Amino acid sequence: MAKFYYRRDVDPEVILGRSVAVLGYGNQGRAQALNLRDQGVAVTVGARMGNGRETALKDGFDAADLEAAAAVSDVVMMTLPDESMAEVYRAHIEPSIKPGKTLMVCHGFAFNFGFIHAPSGVDVCMVAPKGSGASLRGAYEAGLGLAGLVAVHQDASGEALSVALSYAWGIGCARSVIMETTFKEECETDLFGEQAVLCGGIPELIKAAFETLVEAGYSPEAAYFECMHEAKLITDLMYERGLSGMREAISDTAEWGGYQAGKRIVDDGVRKRMKKVLDEVQSGKFAKGWVGEAEGGKKTLHQLREEESRLAIEEVGKTLRDAMKPR
Repeated sequence: MAKFYYRRDVDPEVILGRSVAVLGYGNQGRAQALNLRDQGVAVTVGARMGNGRETALKDGFDAADLEAAAAVSDVVMMTLPDESMAEVYRAHIEPSIKPGKTLMVCHGFAFNFGFIHAPSGVDVCMVAPKGSGASLRGAYEAGLGLAGLVAVHQDASGEALSVALSYAWGIGCARSVIMETTFKEECETDLFGEQAVLCGGIPELIKAAFETLVEAGYSPEAAYFECMHEAKLITDLMYERGLSGMREAISDTAEWGGYQAGKRIVDDGVRKRMKKVLDEVQSGKFAKGWVGEAEGGKKTLHQLREEESRLAIEEVGKTLRDAMKPR
């Protein structure tokens, strides 16, 4: 049974009494650094020269290179890409990670699959907001917060969980709910969810349905509206109300049709292939393959991006989204 924490369970003074380095100033790093600063936490941004460092300076942060920022801080949060985190850690961060520090990530990938091993005497924690950096910052500015996950990988001090919870408060997650998990559970469920549902299953289902309608003689525009455009309506309803609440909000015709067709589309064969995807995540096969793809310059990734951008559904979508803009 998962354990949940709320504002009453967290001591903000833990993080307020420590200096924090946020390494990486992209979507997630920027949002976390801004939220922490607004909560009164002392923040230094670590970023290599370029857009990230320049943006951090414009936002009013003390910004330094990665090693220097890590050296002067008690808590070091790495908001770096999974595929390059280990290489960057060894080259620029590891020399500054000394006993007594807390090393943090917002995704368990590098530690769960053994790409990074922290020194003994160092706490290793995860604080993972359940949403993008933009949504984390937007919720905070609206007086709200995103749900978040916390986990402890290495507890040298005996206080690692308290630090993680307090950091989660610092980025606004205690305004919602904080769930305790493990690096393994967060990492593997996250990768599986991305592949089987969010970034793999749903896009492929939409593309297949669009192509089925177009091949049957229906206009691409009508197919786009039904298979792509209206997906937001249903996902928003599921997010807000769950499956049963979504079905209450749609027509009986849509509900009945969904029951009749859904299990014919997602059948036992799909479930078996999902299990195969999960096996590849759990074994580390996916992680090793992805790191290898990145080390090779991401050539296949770039090719797949280019191929998808040329699909008919993408061309129709651009036209319809432009047509729907307010005028």
